Amino acid sequence: MVRTGRVALGVALAFCALCGMQGLAVAASRIKDVAAFEGVRDNQLFGYGLVVGLNGTGDRSQTYFSTQTLANMLERSGITIDADRMRVKNIAAVMVTATLPPFARHGSRIDVTVSSLGDAQSLQGGVLIMTPLQAADSQVYATAQGQIVLGGYSAGGNNARSQTNHPTVGRIANGALVEKEVPVSLAGRRQLNLVLHHNDFTSASRAVRAINDAWGSGIARAVDGATITVEVPLDYANRLVEFMSVIENARLDVDAVAKVVLNERTGTVVMGKDVRISEVSIIHGGLSLQVGTIFNVVQPNAFSPGDTAIVPEESVSVAEEKGKTATIREGASVEEVVRALNDIGAGPRDVIAIIEAIKAQGALQAELEII
Repeated sequence: MVRTGRVALGVALAFCALCGMQGLAVAASRIKDVAAFEGVRDNQLFGYGLVVGLNGTGDRSQTYFSTQTLANMLERSGITIDADRMRVKNIAAVMVTATLPPFARHGSRIDVTVSSLGDAQSLQGGVLIMTPLQAADSQVYATAQGQIVLGGYSAGGNNARSQTNHPTVGRIANGALVEKEVPVSLAGRRQLNLVLHHNDFTSASRAVRAINDAWGSGIARAVDGATITVEVPLDYANRLVEFMSVIENARLDVDAVAKVVLNERTGTVVMGKDVRISEVSIIHGGLSLQVGTIFNVVQPNAFSPGDTAIVPEESVSVAEEKGKTATIREGASVEEVVRALNDIGAGPRDVIAIIEAIKAQGALQAELEII
């Protein structure tokens, strides 16, 4: 298992290093991929709803709000019933979420995600009853309803159950109907603001240069590290969409801070091409610790009173491998760091500990982020 982990780590880090070395050769990014026009954005919607038609896999008796919701729904239909006396297993209370894209018009359809709120076992075969979806301003912008499609399943009884993925979360393609539009007006604008996805002064300066070069005049200027102001030419006052298309397709080389990302849960290490390490020596000693239990049988002497007994005996063995040393020259690249760590046989967890120690020593010239 250790050897497999080391090989997998070497392949993963080598791939990261290869991507970093090829970063300079990759074509420049489009502005539309690294920035967006201010005001042209998605809006998040949510709503509380009820799923019906489940085959006994719905909320159980300890989830009271689902039966209360059903009672309220029946009461609006003219049927009065005591919620405390309801015993149904074919319903489930859910939270419905969706993303309303910009320029979505009245009558457009969007996808929705349905997630169980109670203790339902599965939403398979369920139908979502009409659910209003509201935004942060508490106004309803869409209504959702339809058949739920799951990416997994759950089958079996209380003692034996088989489950794949998450059967309590599903989607409804085109399941929501837009009832209210989010006003986004572009007509008559003489100035547009571009907002970079990541704040960076170098990228903002390069974006300004790319826009001005593509247009042939100084229509763009950087306000800060994330905002770029673009003046709309008089010739394009009535052709704003065409003008925005030209701006979006201008290309630039995006700059980013040197960063090392560590995932301690999975042992994943990702390093960018600009990561540099000062001269440092690493001593990596492997320590193997095994703790086990040996059961000894104790018998009484012949013709003497007593019973045969089993006595556990603890055993501890420790084996320490000879430390391995690697020296990384000052200003080492990602490829050299990967090769050095592989040479000393570092596993995924060891690499994370080594990189954290290098950062603590001050030799890692990059930002360290642990997720």
